[in-house]
Amino acid sequence: MPSKKRSLDQGKMERVVADARRSRQQREQSYREQALKIYPWICARCGREFQGKKLRELTVHHKDHNHDNNPPDGSNWELLCLYCHDSEHSRYLDQDGYGEVTPGGEPETTSIDKPFANLNTLLKNKK
Repeated sequence: MPSKKRSLDQGKMERVVADARRSRQQREQSYREQALKIYPWICARCGREFQGKKLRELTVHHKDHNHDNNPPDGSNWELLCLYCHDSEHSRYLDQDGYGEVTPGGEPETTSIDKPFANLNTLLKNKK
């Protein structure tokens, strides 16, 4: 009887190992795993480095905000820390509400962005 139980345990263990390997392959095919293989583990905005358990704080940001656009070369991705990723998405939400995007993809600057942009013109008008 023990040999039969042992073969059942062995079969169960083999299934668990096979499931784990299959799960690992699926994860590696995901865009996060691909991005972590392609790019250094550094936030593209603040430059903070990640390793070990802190690596989970590094997220994949889709540059065009389309989560279905996952080219295998990673050209639509950048690695951002949680804070910079939240800031990036907040910036685009604010942009939708307040401003237009220029043809180059950068938001239009306002007087708040560059408070002294027209100072030279104002000073010339006073003379």
